[in-house]
Amino acid sequence: MEKNVQDSRRRIWLDAAKERFGSFAELNAWLLARCQALWQELHHPEYTGLTVAEMLEQEQPHLMPMVTPFDGYVEKPGRVSSTCLVSAARNHYSVPCELAGKRISKHFYPERIDIVFEEAVVASHARLFERGQNCYDWRHYIALTERKPGSLRNGAPFADMPEPLIRLQRLLLKREGGDRVMSQVLAAVPKAGLEAVLVAVELVLESGAVSAEHVLNVLTRLN
Repeated sequence: MEKNVQDSRRRIWLDAAKERFGSFAELNAWLLARCQALWQELHHPEYTGLTVAEMLEQEQPHLMPMVTPFDGYVEKPGRVSSTCLVSAARNHYSVPCELAGKRISKHFYPERIDIVFEEAVVASHARLFERGQNCYDWRHYIALTERKPGSLRNGAPFADMPEPLIRLQRLLLKREGGDRVMSQVLAAVPKAGLEAVLVAVELVLESGAVSAEHVLNVLTRLN
């Protein structure tokens, strides 16, 4: 069995070297299809009249079902910095700001990294493969803006907000106290949901009467 797997692995990777893939997902889909095709070609080592695929079909009804899918990841401990970032493989990933200073666990998958606190996934990011990069989720910093609205003016995490929120922010920050108004709008996201807030913001922008009260009023009517 081990020799068969070793030989098959070599054959498959030689075939893969001739292909081009745009993502890990494409590669994994190709590998699955190639492995399944190989089962149709390989003869079972004991029952030579049957292929591996045919033998699997006969054995399948007698196999025990898997209780849960195998969760394959590399786990490493870590601590959240004062800027709500977790260092992982020479890059940094954001987590909810209330976890600053807390000890967490980093789960590395091929395409993503999950941050776990008290057995719950509190953040999930696509993995970065360069060095010295920061990956933010602006929603992790909403609670911070309620305490420090000024962080919105130069806060790198908020550069990736959805376009309606960016437009609203540009208008509000031209006014005195606009950062505090914007923080009130963002505070509605965890309560009402992002999609509802975006609809409300779009309606307010169309009306031209921009204020936190107007956004919250529209949200109430939508709900």
